[in-house]
Amino acid sequence: MDIEKESEWNAAQNISISENLLAAAKRQQQFLAAVDRNRWLYEGQPVQWAIYRYNACWLPLLAKHSEPQITEGPLVVPLDCEWVWHCHRLNPVRYKSDCEEFYGKILDNCNVMSSIQGISKRETEEIWNKLYPNEPYDFDMTRASSTEFSEAIYNTQSFSKYDFTLAIERQSPFFYQVSRPHVKSDLFLEAAVARYKGFLHLIRRNRERSIKQFCVPTYDIDLIWHTHQLHPASYCKDLTELLGKVLEHDDTDQNRAKGQKLDTGFSGTTKQWEETFGSRYWRAGAMYRGTAPSPVTTAPCIPEITTSKSDSTSRFERLIDGPKTSYIEVLLEFVEIKNLPESHKGKVSVLFSKAQPDGIFNVKRKLNIQSESGQKQVAIFQCQPSGYLLFELVSQSTKAKTIGSCYISMEEFVAPIYKLSVEKWLDLAPSSGTVSSEPISLRVAASCTLPIPAPHVVQMLQTSRLAKRSCFFLLPGTVRFTKCWTWIIDAAGDEIIRLQMRARVVFTRLFMIP
Repeated sequence: MDIEKESEWNAAQNISISENLLAAAKRQQQFLAAVDRNRWLYEGQPVQWAIYRYNACWLPLLAKHSEPQITEGPLVVPLDCEWVWHCHRLNPVRYKSDCEEFYGKILDNCNVMSSIQGISKRETEEIWNKLYPNEPYDFDMTRASSTEFSEAIYNTQSFSKYDFTLAIERQSPFFYQVSRPHVKSDLFLEAAVARYKGFLHLIRRNRERSIKQFCVPTYDIDLIWHTHQLHPASYCKDLTELLGKVLEHDDTDQNRAKGQKLDTGFSGTTKQWEETFGSRYWRAGAMYRGTAPSPVTTAPCIPEITTSKSDSTSRFERLIDGPKTSYIEVLLEFVEIKNLPESHKGKVSVLFSKAQPDGIFNVKRKLNIQSESGQKQVAIFQCQPSGYLLFELVSQSTKAKTIGSCYISMEEFVAPIYKLSVEKWLDLAPSSGTVSSEPISLRVAASCTLPIPAPHVVQMLQTSRLAKRSCFFLLPGTVRFTKCWTWIIDAAGDEIIRLQMRARVVFTRLFMIP
């Protein structure tokens, strides 16, 4: 960073936040994982009951608890009500206005605990049962599934006209974007909090300069932004002090097509960030992952042998020790080049590869240089966190010709002291026959995620013997049998992510039952 850009970054880091966002972000991830394990909270009639319970029971109870306090310990919010409350708070302006309209103040989460935190809910349940004798504290799935929900229920009381169903639909895919193991690390979250402050600083600068810019966050920033909004009193206070008003969180625009509001806003935010702070906005492990895969809803029947203590000498058990390999995700960008001969300007690109190909990344790919092409272009790939990345500058003036090459050690940005990112000028070693008065230099920017155990693919060959009598079970995860007999085994994840015709599971042993 030059002095001006460093001053802007320091000003951003001086923004005051009332909450410990790192710790709160971890709690949010745990909660979202719990919701994702209860997918009935995403759609259907049970969701309508959850919305009703939130409006008719939880918010009034929370209001009574606020002043005067009616419990000695914290309130414990039921999971279904917490999910609707979560989505309501992520529209902070609407949540504030609804609370003030119906309760005269913002209903905060101070002294409220999630049901997933293991806090005793006995006291809250007793109060709930006194206030709502006909509505059980714990969500009754049997009743919600069998009893027809009627909109007439809403008409009997004054509830917010906010469309909770659509809000839940918009927020349901978010967990998939932030559920990978590296997102849970302190190192990643600390950087995310710093980048969130940078994001707020851009918005503040735009207001000061009367610039209309729709700022779009990357997913690490968005995770922290959500976390801040889940503390509505602090969020309203902090943002009012910073911007003079509560910052709206617009999650209604989901169209990522080129030229649409989300796309142009993200491009504008990227450009402004890099001009203001002199660092890269795009970040490994923080970009859009695509649509979440459809889950498998059925589980196979596990035979009794897997529930009893097995004999390691049994011919029915085969223990598989997979190779212990870790991997990282890398986001690579070639920002600028200098001392490039005039004859090659606008006609060069960079081939990149691992100097010693590993079992994850063993190809050579091409990427343009932003200063030469005029367009931002990045590569996102996975590889082992060791060795060197090799860069070859290639001219396309007549035929492909290597002008020079350079490399960077993976240790330079994998090591935690580098904050998992690096941006530097590299001098190219000229190829034979290439003459230049000054060395050609390439400005390389790269970021990566923390190393995590690599997934393994297990392929089970179907033989005449196996076809008749054998079943395979990967434990402790569950599997879905498929015609392709292929499973991806994720040795790192703590939840099961299932893919079409494949199942992504945690495994320790492979049992073969003849």
